[in-house]
Amino acid sequence: MAMVTAVLFAVWYFNRQIPGLRLWTLSYLFGLLFSISFLQWTRLPPALSVVLTQCAVSLTGYLCLMGCHAYMGRPPPRHGRAAVFIAVLVGMALYFTLVQPHPGMRFLAASLGPGVFYGLSAATLAHGGMQAYPARYLTAIVMGAHGAFVLLRTLLFKLQMSLVQDADMVPALSQFVILEAIMALVLIAFGILMLANEFTHSALRRLAEMDPLTSVFNRRAFLTLLDKAISQARRRRAELPVLVIDLDHFKKINDTWGHQCGDEVLRHFVGLAASCLRKEDLMGRLGGEEFAIALPLATREGARAVAERLCSLVGQHPAMTEHGPIALTVSVGVTLCAAGETPEGVLHRADAAMYQAKQRGRNRVEVWQPEPVPGGSRAAAASPLPSSPSGCAGWVVTASKHWRMVAWLVIWPTCRAMCASSCQFLLSPLPSPYQGSITQSWPKATVRPAASSSGTRVMPRRFSAMRPS
Repeated sequence: MAMVTAVLFAVWYFNRQIPGLRLWTLSYLFGLLFSISFLQWTRLPPALSVVLTQCAVSLTGYLCLMGCHAYMGRPPPRHGRAAVFIAVLVGMALYFTLVQPHPGMRFLAASLGPGVFYGLSAATLAHGGMQAYPARYLTAIVMGAHGAFVLLRTLLFKLQMSLVQDADMVPALSQFVILEAIMALVLIAFGILMLANEFTHSALRRLAEMDPLTSVFNRRAFLTLLDKAISQARRRRAELPVLVIDLDHFKKINDTWGHQCGDEVLRHFVGLAASCLRKEDLMGRLGGEEFAIALPLATREGARAVAERLCSLVGQHPAMTEHGPIALTVSVGVTLCAAGETPEGVLHRADAAMYQAKQRGRNRVEVWQPEPVPGGSRAAAASPLPSSPSGCAGWVVTASKHWRMVAWLVIWPTCRAMCASSCQFLLSPLPSPYQGSITQSWPKATVRPAASSSGTRVMPRRFSAMRPS
């Protein structure tokens, strides 16, 4: 217990920004005090020992509950009710120790407090989804199981009292209760460390994905989520409108009232935009005063209605700053994602529509429309097909598009020829020298003799030894 408390204290000392970690460390500190007071039971006065033990074991569970509330961002539990509950448990323990000694009721009073508090701690942590926050649910399972066992271990005490005559069963039950407490506290400590790691990972991920000023997605995270939204829209065969929004004359606001006032204006705009969006909509800051919004499962008309409502809302609600109200307008460009289009291409077309809105007077919405091509259709203008390359480049492009067929045509004849030659070699009969004795296992070399100047054939010297005698 002391080692676990020391580890938690060290983790809290170097990570004080993690909510709930200090309270969990104090919980284990009171658990250590309970262990010490329990071991010194015979050396302390009975009343003092009961008060210390009951208060320490109850505060262990209550501080754990407070730590779970702090970690989940909830308000702390009502201390008055907890104080009354703990006082009642201490009074019960004193009464059944000094006035009317009853070990079973005293054991019940010692188990009721931590059992209830650990059960409430488990209920507090089990939120957010198992897929997103597995550490919370694993820790909640351990806390809930420990709380249930603490509440039900009074039944084991009754069983122990009924087996007083059995000298072997009583120590076994006591050891089982102590072993469960040790294992549960160690596992809960591991769960607390997992929660600390989960909080740190979430904070780092938030820094990497969120814009620190406006608390919306940054450009990189928005492009990643937009790519996923495009894939989902393609599978569902649904439309995906994208809006690009730019604050009008924002540079003038920064130059006139300062960058701090400009930051307040940006946060004001994000708050107004959030009131117009659904939970599944995506919003990101592309840079400066430019934002983008993706509206999954929305139509072109619905996206235009959202953009018009946003323009009206921004114009009717000026930003309240320390320099007074500042009027604000926005220009919005709307487009639809085409099949197989990249997020950058979608944003480029929406950005072009937004600049068209600025050229036509600002504080308006423009929907991107493809320019008609003379003699062609609007669909051809929206997604022009590239001309087919000719010559060697055309062969390369065709081969790259049909690389599986090209690979099959090249590899299959080669493999077939290799297999045929291998089978012919394996099935052909062996030559006659291989069928003789071991002394005849190597065939004699036959070399065609070269012609000499006199016209006769001359055998090379290095092969003369191979001539049969």
